[in-house]
Amino acid sequence: MFETGPPPRVYATPLGVDFSTALVTGIENRLLGQPPEALARVEIYVNTARTQRRLRALYADRGAGFLPRIRLVTDLATRPDMADLPPPIPPLRLRLQLSQLVAALLDREPALAPRSSLYGLSDSLAALMAEMQEEGVTPEDIAALDVGDHATHWQRTQAFLSIVAPHFAGSADPMATEARQSAAVGRLAVRWAESPPDHPVIVAGSTGSRGPTARFMQAVAGLPQGAVVLPGLDFDQPRGVWDKLLQRDGLALSGGEDHPQFRFARFAERVDMHPADIEPWGREQPANPARNRLISLALRPAPVTDQWLAEGPGLTGVAAAAEGLTLIEADTPQLEAATIALRLKRAAEEGLRAALICPDRTLNRQVTAALDRWRIVPDDSAGEPLSQTAPGRLLLHVAGALSEKLTAEALLVLLKHPLTHSARDDRVDHLRRARDLELQCLRGKLPFPTRTGLADWAAKRDTDPGAVAWATWVADAVLDLHAPGARPLAEHVAAHLGATRRLAAGPGVDGTGALWQKTEGEVAERVLQSLVDEAAHGGMMTAAEYRDFLAALLQGEEARTQYGLQSDIMIWGTLEARVQGADLVILAGLNEGTWPAPPGPDPWLNRKMRDRAGLRLPDRVIGLSAHDFQQSVTGAEVWLCRARRDAETETVPSRWLNRIVNLMQGASPESAAALKAMRARGQDWLGWAARLDEADAVPPATRPAPAPPAAQRPDSLSVTQVEKLIRDPYWVYARKVLDIKPIDPLRQSPDAPLRGTVLHDVLRRFLRATWDSLPENAEALLLRIADEVLEEKAPWPAARRMWRARIARVAGWFVATEHARRQVARPLKLEAYGEAEIGAPGFKLRGTADRIDMTPDGQVLIYDYKTGAPPSPDQEKAFNKQLWLEAAMAGLGAFGETWQATHIAYIGLGAGGKIMPHAVTQAEIAEITAGFGDLLAHYLDEANGFPSRRAMEQVTFEGDYDHLARFGEWDETQTPVIVRVGQ
Repeated sequence: MFETGPPPRVYATPLGVDFSTALVTGIENRLLGQPPEALARVEIYVNTARTQRRLRALYADRGAGFLPRIRLVTDLATRPDMADLPPPIPPLRLRLQLSQLVAALLDREPALAPRSSLYGLSDSLAALMAEMQEEGVTPEDIAALDVGDHATHWQRTQAFLSIVAPHFAGSADPMATEARQSAAVGRLAVRWAESPPDHPVIVAGSTGSRGPTARFMQAVAGLPQGAVVLPGLDFDQPRGVWDKLLQRDGLALSGGEDHPQFRFARFAERVDMHPADIEPWGREQPANPARNRLISLALRPAPVTDQWLAEGPGLTGVAAAAEGLTLIEADTPQLEAATIALRLKRAAEEGLRAALICPDRTLNRQVTAALDRWRIVPDDSAGEPLSQTAPGRLLLHVAGALSEKLTAEALLVLLKHPLTHSARDDRVDHLRRARDLELQCLRGKLPFPTRTGLADWAAKRDTDPGAVAWATWVADAVLDLHAPGARPLAEHVAAHLGATRRLAAGPGVDGTGALWQKTEGEVAERVLQSLVDEAAHGGMMTAAEYRDFLAALLQGEEARTQYGLQSDIMIWGTLEARVQGADLVILAGLNEGTWPAPPGPDPWLNRKMRDRAGLRLPDRVIGLSAHDFQQSVTGAEVWLCRARRDAETETVPSRWLNRIVNLMQGASPESAAALKAMRARGQDWLGWAARLDEADAVPPATRPAPAPPAAQRPDSLSVTQVEKLIRDPYWVYARKVLDIKPIDPLRQSPDAPLRGTVLHDVLRRFLRATWDSLPENAEALLLRIADEVLEEKAPWPAARRMWRARIARVAGWFVATEHARRQVARPLKLEAYGEAEIGAPGFKLRGTADRIDMTPDGQVLIYDYKTGAPPSPDQEKAFNKQLWLEAAMAGLGAFGETWQATHIAYIGLGAGGKIMPHAVTQAEIAEITAGFGDLLAHYLDEANGFPSRRAMEQVTFEGDYDHLARFGEWDETQTPVIVRVGQ
């Protein structure tokens, strides 16, 4: 196959060429005239499974015939002739073992790092160990480094690095994956040097950025029938620039790593070639040769960018280079995603093969969501993080129930999950029960469901014979999971998987339902099974640590859905983009910090130490990203996309985009005009995308005052609702006429209404306990009762302490004033409910008096507790009629017998306590009653409406029905508009 020229053989495809297609075509051309079975003797090594699948697909498209052997470079250690290597250590086992060793070290020396950094340090240490094994660096090499002024940090680093030393022993069994790969490459290199294979061996598509791969490529390039085919070599880069990249006096250590062609320069040097002497693999021409020259000049290494001044003005064909280039500069990431989705939709309509390349997974998900508008599901090479799939989310929710006490919200998340109760055909009944449980038992109640609460709810469902069994299943599955303490990982996994399986199956059913079905379910089952297998190596951990560990484990796995995909609309990672092409390529997220992403922090070795030890420099990842960008931007039709702002601040364009824009802006009038045309094309698409979500102009609503027929108007109110009728009549309309009730929040918070309920309960129990007389320890009794009620009804520790402190501040004052009240009268009724016909014929006024006392001569005193400040005299006069109306109701026998109230009082239990007493006369009661009658007469008259927010105490206060009244489209300065309804 390779009959010309001695080894080493290194070829390359130009930038802008579909690498996989060019590779297949080149092999076919070299085998012309040979028998068909010659192709079967060819052995091809590629670096990704995606490339492997693409090559197989290309050969399958050529019809029946022999196929080459297409293998993965990463599978070298699995060759039959490597069977005597020690078996590989499962990555999860290594991760768990390292975490246990790090935990033990942190327990011995807590000053090294906080315990919360356990898994982050373990993963970072595992990554360093893998890199050392790939690059052939031993712990002894690291220990021999000159640390200079970093002695203290170096002592900490050495303490951690001592953990990984046993894994570098030659007898390590099992053996780390990276060490096995390096050992396999070394064996092959020695074996092939003595007895080279007699068939063609090709390494294709790799840049040689990792040590074992580079050594394997070097070995193959030296074979008599071996060749290396590099993807995307810049054939337009002058020899002098290549020489700069190869210099040993600074650039190779300080500036060359971030250049897109640096890895090729280093590999060529490794095989004793000059990169400018590398020959093209085939006769394929770049999609746009002028574009290749433009990009090559724009991305010159920093020390030679002065060449822009010399070569820029003479650069020819800039207009041709910019043909097919579109520059998208959106105001927001959302607009960027919408514009990209619109272009992909057009590509699907035109039958084009289109690829979005972006390292920002959030932006990729936004584009996917935007494509759903047209029912287009792109083929995402990265798939979806397992933690974001249905089985992953269910697993994480159940793990949360292990570490934290189950809240009502968390319980409903579990019950309504699409995989819960998925083994039976009565899931509709399950969802109905979950809905009823939410509305009838969980909302507005205590935030932590109990087994007793579920059982009581189920017992009341006389018409639902399966409710009791269902409630028992729920309680057995998740209510007793909470176990926050430390225990062996195996116990956490067993409890976690047991609960998840029970939830997925449903009541009275064995199995796992749909939990492990579909692609994402299969991946989840594999990951969890590996956790079961390796749990013995995990040691002790708390439930919270287990939850965090599981979240990191699931986040690191990807699941690719295989159904409903639009095969020609793709989302590629940068690695996939190196070895395949598309009709339309969209490069998105071109901002600094996204593309390229900054090198991750290294807690172990600084840049100089890494260089001296022979490890990869941080800039390597930027150089690889730069090559991915250069390979992609030289396609036929390319979009360059970025957002000017993110959620927080203005963004900075990617350094590569900046270089292209700056070069084109200043090189010549022709290039500046081409840049302007690129932006103009982008503005057209941005405008079309922005109009996708433009709403039709709708005039703002007027301030409503709905006027229903008289027969539909309310015939009863509570005394507290009278204030609503005065301040916000629309509230009464929505609540009493439309019968719309606000739904209690699911996540109950320790707010003012709940505090009032708790305090009322404390005082009620205290008065019951001291009904006959106040004991000497009355204050201590009050506080003891407060503790009991708070423990029962306020499950938030912080709120309990705050409310207990507030009660303690007024306890002495309340007991002292209670002594005074007992000198005048005795408690008669507590929380007395009553109703009476007041204000209009047939109209019922209802109310509950907090407390009614009676003097020895039969006079009645009515009290109302206020947890905050009691109403002022002006507020009482205009709005707060509660106690006055209760006094009128008492005179009509609403609370039992007919009593004439002579005193009313608000007992304010805010800071310091305050009493607002009023002596009551029958004339005043008659006046209040008449005023109430006038108010009712107005709103019972169908000629009058119920205006919204008539007299709110503060304009910032929110009403329960403001959204229904469309408040915000109007304000309180507008005149209410009466609208006839229900006619």
